Amino acid sequence: MSDQNVRNAGFTSSGIARDSLASSMMSHEAKSMGGGVPSGGATSTLQEMGARGSTHSSGFTSGGISSGSRASEMMSHEASSHGGGVPRGGTTSTVQSISMGGKGGRR
Repeated sequence: MSDQNVRNAGFTSSGIARDSLASSMMSHEAKSMGGGVPSGGATSTLQEMGARGSTHSSGFTSGGISSGSRASEMMSHEASSHGGGVPRGGTTSTVQSISMGGKGGRR
């Protein structure tokens, strides 16, 4: 289900879909970063998953983040960078939210 949620959000194998949550996220992230979307950010991470067609191999699943996965490494790194917690609207929480069918932490 999480793979379909990522595609439904507009992250597809042919790129980010026009007028989608993905395009809105990309626009917001680019504006906040001065014009570019950073590698490793929520938009690029989700697009990579959409292009590959698999969120499970990264560890973002409908049941949560898989232990020992790339997702758990991202979560650990982000938590360490923010004093022990994963911030709402950060890369890990946004990617996990969308993989579970949510709208992410950004609007």
